[in-house]
Amino acid sequence: MNSKEQFETVKEGLLVLAPAKINLSLLIAGKRPDGFHDIETVMAKVDFYDEILIEPGNKKGIELVCKGPHWAPEGKDNLVYQACEMLLNSRQSADIKITLTKNIPAGSGLGSASSDAAATLIGIDKYLEFGLGNRQLAKLAERLGSDVAFFLDGPLALCTGKGEKITKITKNFVFSALLILPDVSVSTKKVYANYQHSSDVYKKLSVGINSYIEKNRIDLVSEMRTNMLEISCFSLYRELAELKARIESSGIGPLCLSGSGSALFFIIDSTEPEKALKNQLKNTKNIGCTTIIVSNNRW
Repeated sequence: MNSKEQFETVKEGLLVLAPAKINLSLLIAGKRPDGFHDIETVMAKVDFYDEILIEPGNKKGIELVCKGPHWAPEGKDNLVYQACEMLLNSRQSADIKITLTKNIPAGSGLGSASSDAAATLIGIDKYLEFGLGNRQLAKLAERLGSDVAFFLDGPLALCTGKGEKITKITKNFVFSALLILPDVSVSTKKVYANYQHSSDVYKKLSVGINSYIEKNRIDLVSEMRTNMLEISCFSLYRELAELKARIESSGIGPLCLSGSGSALFFIIDSTEPEKALKNQLKNTKNIGCTTIIVSNNRW
């Protein structure tokens, strides 16, 4: 899958790509007074996209059409609708039709809803020529969700706080990864509610990871395969733990959970040809899920 350009003019409309992300590391620093958790995560965009087509509307206000292989909420329950409405309310009203093609499954830990929201903010701003800067869009993004701000920039960043505090990592990390998409939708809320924090584990892991980040050795961060939500996710969704063990026993991996799950990934060693990896995958036809090879996104 080749990394594409984010924008494409389509007749009277604008097509905007919304990339998935993977968490190369995910640390939980502790629980906040507001009930959320403080996290420290290195996130990377990959070239696996939802598509958002923005066109002149035939109806009054905002019309959202959802299609594609995966489910997405309709109307005002969708972050795409909320992002468009929020931006129009802050600037000027317009009749807009948005068609969301959902290629990235919800509940997979790949950030698709947040990415869709960010792509909508960027796309509407560009389509209606509002000329808003990244800082203004980021203020709107924070109201939509913790991960949304990350997708406004990128393609690689350290995200802290609830995930809304973004420190861009300027050094390129070029990689390919095997992405495994189980037919399981994970509730982020349940995984965090089930999470049992260990300050000792956090302190031990953060020393190494923060040292590598300071040295711009994101390759070494990814090799640690750290996700402090994995135990919580696997205790709630035991089929994912069994799937991970089954795939790793076939010689693929070790695998890491992305976000709160359910997607798993494996950074492919640069010495391992992708063709050889695809041949290995032929032996795992019965693992019960979709597998694709992705690369780091350029933007």
